[in-house]
Amino acid sequence: MKTALITGGARGLGAAAAERLRADGIRVITLDIAGDADVLVDITDEQAFTQAAASVGPIDILINSAGIVGPGVPLTSTTPSDWQAVLNVNVLGVVATMRAFIPGMVDRGWGRVINFASMAGKDGNPNLSIYSASKAAVIALTKSSGKELATTGVLVNAIAPAVIATPMNDNTAPEVLAHITSLIPMKRVGKAEEVAELVAWLSSDKVSFSTGAVYDISGGRATY
Repeated sequence: MKTALITGGARGLGAAAAERLRADGIRVITLDIAGDADVLVDITDEQAFTQAAASVGPIDILINSAGIVGPGVPLTSTTPSDWQAVLNVNVLGVVATMRAFIPGMVDRGWGRVINFASMAGKDGNPNLSIYSASKAAVIALTKSSGKELATTGVLVNAIAPAVIATPMNDNTAPEVLAHITSLIPMKRVGKAEEVAELVAWLSSDKVSFSTGAVYDISGGRATY
């Protein structure tokens, strides 16, 4: 039986992915800062996360779903602390989990890493400069590590959703949500269950010749 670790697994896309992978018979460990998760830890707390990772032990599948949106304001209204807070979770949190678990995957010759990026990381959403920049970093991190690990049996791919109906968007300014929803040709937001199907495929043996790739799930918004 394979084991998956899902950060941000207590709600939203992480919770939907956990439910879907369990249906495939995968042992799932959810990690989150709060809520109904198997492991409660702040991934930005290096010492606490290191201890948590050691307690989890070896895993086969890593899904980096933890993320925050940050302030929905113009770039010139952002502060250094705003940038630090978002980048610490959305970028350095992903780096921390990859550094912790990928070596074991390489040793065993098989692994799947799925990083949640965003369409914002490709297009850049107005008044979400920090979030957009952080998700662009996740895309570049995925491409770089995918190349590094290409011959190891460990595949690293990213998912770039457009707007999905999740609790993370509850605090996003209505006008920002309306703008980014209007960019979707299907004229609706996505469902977490739809994204979970893509996660399930990327977590499996069915994907074998794809690494360092970015999979859009955007209702037609993606243009490249």
